[in-house]
Amino acid sequence: MSIDPRRLLGLAFASADLLLEVENGRVTLALGAAQRIMGQDERTLTGRAWRDLFTTTDRPLIDAATSVMDDGQRRGPVTVRMAGGAPRHVSLTMRALPDNGGRISVSVTPAPAPSGQVDAEGLRSRAGFEDIARGLFEAARVTGLELELAMVEFQGLDSVRQQLSKPEAHALDLKLAGAVRAESHGGGMATRLSPDRFALVRAKVDHPDDMAQRLTRSTAVLANAHVAPIDGGVVPTRSLKALRYALDDFLREGLGDTAPLNLSEAMNRSVKRTLSRAGALGAAVSQRRFTLAYQPVVDLKSGLAHHHEALVRFEDGGSPFQLIRMAEEFDLIEELDHAIAEMAVKRLAADRTGAIKLAINVSGRTIVNEGFVDHIDRLLARTDVAKGRLIFEITETSAIDDLPRANQHIQALRALGSLVCLDDFGAGASSFAYLQELNLDIVKIDGRYVRELAGSGRDGAMVRRLVELCRDLKIRTVAEMVETAEVEDVVRRSGVDFAQGWLFGKPTDQPQPALKIGSVTPAPRRVGVSEGWA
Repeated sequence: MSIDPRRLLGLAFASADLLLEVENGRVTLALGAAQRIMGQDERTLTGRAWRDLFTTTDRPLIDAATSVMDDGQRRGPVTVRMAGGAPRHVSLTMRALPDNGGRISVSVTPAPAPSGQVDAEGLRSRAGFEDIARGLFEAARVTGLELELAMVEFQGLDSVRQQLSKPEAHALDLKLAGAVRAESHGGGMATRLSPDRFALVRAKVDHPDDMAQRLTRSTAVLANAHVAPIDGGVVPTRSLKALRYALDDFLREGLGDTAPLNLSEAMNRSVKRTLSRAGALGAAVSQRRFTLAYQPVVDLKSGLAHHHEALVRFEDGGSPFQLIRMAEEFDLIEELDHAIAEMAVKRLAADRTGAIKLAINVSGRTIVNEGFVDHIDRLLARTDVAKGRLIFEITETSAIDDLPRANQHIQALRALGSLVCLDDFGAGASSFAYLQELNLDIVKIDGRYVRELAGSGRDGAMVRRLVELCRDLKIRTVAEMVETAEVEDVVRRSGVDFAQGWLFGKPTDQPQPALKIGSVTPAPRRVGVSEGWA
């Protein structure tokens, strides 16, 4: 059989054990170790629809990569999974041979399964994207590989979607995801930040305008793109921090007219903006320009408020969560925690009934600092009426990096007559390590396990197991985000001691009695649970 010289060019280009030739979406030639690499012999492959060789998740990537290839252009390598049978991944590098009438040569090599998880569109979660990027940054530093962060924005996507049916809109989302993946490193380093904004890490191969044109051609939606080079000489931790700042900026502001030239500029620009906000936050903390709102935490035996959680509210109405994360990032959190404690003790001193008890949040960064315990000791020494009425909720917004020291400080707080709670148990991977290392009075079960309890047997089982674990450790439990009577009934029957949520009252300027939920059936007395948590 005579071999067309262009096929020889394809073989030379391939540097692989298997070469496929694709024309009009079908395999017209297979040369090499097809059985070993793809699980099918050459004759079986010939005539097959090209895209049907791969899983439905990867077909939009294949479509996007091949639909915009001009003569002589090369795409890949990308890693995709073969359809059917046991998991089998291959790496594809594609080239449209010059003057070949639309034929594409594809080199195929075996590939390991990509690390980490992807969604149904083949995209990474934001967290997964950052984790994989960290490894790529290290590889770039060691090997000199030139990588860049690309930010892609599809314009007018909302108006396009409004004209489509739900199935059509879903198909468009798949097409967008596949097109963005086709531009990313290995076809697997892309994430969706919002419905119309994506980020990807790619090898530095061409101008971002060229990438934007390909994305526009393959999706029929106008795409804008900007790249921020990754400096291979920078340590991965700094590059990762720069990546996060750049993504946060892009998510907030879009590309705009002043996109950063590189990741360092992206980080510096975002840091300047954030420092400005942090400066305002620092002033708000030092000048006490914030208030506390109080939400009841209810004893499920009596239906009465056992204590109230004090929640910080800033004058500018900004998200408390975001501002607290910023305070941790810029080392303002301990000052904020000190200020909240002062305000809570002042409120307790003003309570003539002596019945109010308040819980305040304490960051993982603050609890390892001995200065916080000393501060609380001085506060309670000056305000004796607050002793025994202050509860500390250790939050996981910032990981505790020294558990033995944290436990030492927790025991010091308990010795001052205060109770200590681990907040949002189950929200982070470190929760069980905390429970093992820290001696606590209370565990607050994360709201994501609680909110949907009425309709989820799985989450109900999770709550029951957590309660049993805490019961064995003689730790009481609080369920947060209890918003319906059905959920309240489930958590009470699961053995949870206390509950918090809108069902019992929203945060208010002054501590209020808990809302009545009709008659509260007393929970049966449980053996092995310590009494006196009053």
